Amino acid sequence: MNAANTSFMILSSILVLFMTPGLAFFYGGLVSKRNVVNTMLSVFVMTGVAIVLWIMVGYSLSFEGDIHGIVGTFDNFFMNGVKLGALTATKIPTGIFSVFEMMFAIITPALFVGAVVGRIKFNFLLVFLILWSIIIYYPMVHLVWSPHGLLAGLGTLDFAGGTVVHINAGVTAFVLSAFLGKRIKFGDKPHTHYNLPWVLLGATILWIGWYGFNAGSALGVDNIAAQATITTTMSTGTAMVTWMILDMIISGKPTLVGVCTGTLCGLVGITPACGFVTIAGSFWIGMFSTFASYFFVNYLKDRIGVDDALDAFGCHGVSGIVGSIFTGLFATKAVNPIVSHNGLLYGGGWHQLGIQVFATLVTIVFVTIATTIIIKVLSLVMPMRVDRKEEEMGLDKGEHGEEADYTVDISNDMATYQSDMNMYAKEFRGQMADLNSPKTPGPRDH
Repeated sequence: MNAANTSFMILSSILVLFMTPGLAFFYGGLVSKRNVVNTMLSVFVMTGVAIVLWIMVGYSLSFEGDIHGIVGTFDNFFMNGVKLGALTATKIPTGIFSVFEMMFAIITPALFVGAVVGRIKFNFLLVFLILWSIIIYYPMVHLVWSPHGLLAGLGTLDFAGGTVVHINAGVTAFVLSAFLGKRIKFGDKPHTHYNLPWVLLGATILWIGWYGFNAGSALGVDNIAAQATITTTMSTGTAMVTWMILDMIISGKPTLVGVCTGTLCGLVGITPACGFVTIAGSFWIGMFSTFASYFFVNYLKDRIGVDDALDAFGCHGVSGIVGSIFTGLFATKAVNPIVSHNGLLYGGGWHQLGIQVFATLVTIVFVTIATTIIIKVLSLVMPMRVDRKEEEMGLDKGEHGEEADYTVDISNDMATYQSDMNMYAKEFRGQMADLNSPKTPGPRDH
């Protein structure tokens, strides 16, 4: 094995794993205090579920065997027969490559949880996550990232997950939200969030983890990984500033939530392109991804009428679509020799842009149809949405019997303690209690 590449991929895997608890903090800070535990658990539980699923069938369906370029086979159930020590093209063990790809299988379904928080039954979501991974996610990985995949064969460029991760999760979020219906918004004031510092913490962890996500997709330490690091940074900084300026111009005030959301849009937009474009390309991708997401979230979303609670489609879906298509504008062989046709703006004509648009449309159509079928079938055997009473009470207590806002109980306990102290104050003061009291003469008075 190549020790440098293998070490880099282990580190990248850890960074991508770090993104999922980061996402839990990001989403947990954005929701109302009645649904914090439910939101964070729904995100974090994918770490366990996706790991077991990936080892059982995920790796085999994604990368082993081939059925018509759409999906792999079940031949390597529980990774039986996979030579974990066999080296890949970049001289890393297959086992480490599998672990790295596993981390993508964790974070991707966690992304769309933000769309349905506060109103979906946890049991339904858990079963849906399992079926979605098998029926939608693993085939998408095979289609785009397996050498045998149909979209890969067409020349689709997706460096770290524009179609596989972000458009996939974003469209799923949109379809789930449409089937669930709108929240009743009981007791929620507009634009109130449980914990804004958590939102910043989560966004920061996601940004840090994203370097494993994007640079790690080079599968080794080379110029492509270095380029992905630079372009990821440029796109994200551009997007953050873009969202803030839009907020200042349109609403008159910059907001922390807006800056964090813009940061996320920049990360999403550059993901499919980061190893194929120049720094200038990453600047424009970051800017236009944010423009698109900003105007969707603030103007189109309400007109469409689909209640995507935390804008999973508005950020991941919209910015992912822009990033995937813009890869066909800015991709260049000068950055990565694997690019067979330069993007439109680099003299390559319409060929690569056409492929990117086609792959994006195929992803949207496939995910929409498959998600709809899963929801319809699953709804026949189990309820999808909590009842009105539980939604009003909050899913933290209704679904889990826990709550995040423990400070309320502490405050109540302190108030009780204080009243007890006042009630029994004289009893506990002792014989010296009145020594300096005005009613009692002091030594100098004598």
